[in-house]
Amino acid sequence: MKDSVSIVISAYNEEGSIDALYKELTKVCSQLPLKTYELIFVDDGSHDKTYDKCQKLQGKDSHVKIVHLMRNFGHEIAMTAGMDYAKGDAVIFMDADLQHPPVYIKEMIKEWQNGMDIVLTKRVENRATSKLYDFCAWAFYKILNFLSDTTIPAKTPDFRLIDRKFVDFLKQFNEHDRLFRGLLSWAMPNDKVKVIDFVAPERFAGESKYNFRKSLALALNSIVQFSTKPLRLSIYLGLLTAFISGVLGLWVIIEHFIMKQPTPGYATIMTTVIFIGSVQLIVLGIIGEYIGKIHMEVKGRPLYIAEYKEKKQHDK
Repeated sequence: MKDSVSIVISAYNEEGSIDALYKELTKVCSQLPLKTYELIFVDDGSHDKTYDKCQKLQGKDSHVKIVHLMRNFGHEIAMTAGMDYAKGDAVIFMDADLQHPPVYIKEMIKEWQNGMDIVLTKRVENRATSKLYDFCAWAFYKILNFLSDTTIPAKTPDFRLIDRKFVDFLKQFNEHDRLFRGLLSWAMPNDKVKVIDFVAPERFAGESKYNFRKSLALALNSIVQFSTKPLRLSIYLGLLTAFISGVLGLWVIIEHFIMKQPTPGYATIMTTVIFIGSVQLIVLGIIGEYIGKIHMEVKGRPLYIAEYKEKKQHDK
């Protein structure tokens, strides 16, 4: 069956855009060739009136469902929580800031009903970001895909449609530090995938929640989650420093015993010690990242704590 869809909207302090987004979504959804749809607003522990606005929408529209996370768990977990409660034959993920234009949903549904199991979007232009941000994003994906065993396509945000069979498969993953688009890339089939180009407009209201610190943390988590290449590179780095140290040691021997012109060694010794010590700290840091991930995962803690609210038909 391909006659119902769940639209999961991740929201964190987005009180300024909730009403406008709802208006656009209901307009689009009323034109879809579906029997039913649901709008699942995932409030990721907002500190503003996002949750209150979602409750008001639910009071007048039974299509609106709410997943209220008790605190801020992050964007990836918010999407996971919405997916866990979604009942549709397909699930569409999007953000609440209106940078994922609802107008493209109609085309996504069309591709899905024509046989595509996964419909991705590719951001060909982002009017809300600077050239520097775009360059950093390009560099991030280059580095990520170089170090990762799973290729993650660039400029493909979390605005996507996933068929129910892949939704059920993704629900089996329990990683706490997760990159949703990476998990999907790992499970993605070679066929039945469609990519739709879109232009991301400027934010309707508010400001981006991803500062430099959060972006850097996401980048590091993404690399560690999908590859052990950094560990292998640390081995190569250790071999390189051992080689350099051996060459320096050989040069000291040649200077002292053959050339009879020993160079005062304090600066050389300190430089070598600092260099090797720095490499050791880098390698230990890489190992520590992996050990830290293991430490957090083996605890087996729940991914989130939330309450789910929906308006029953008889409540109208």
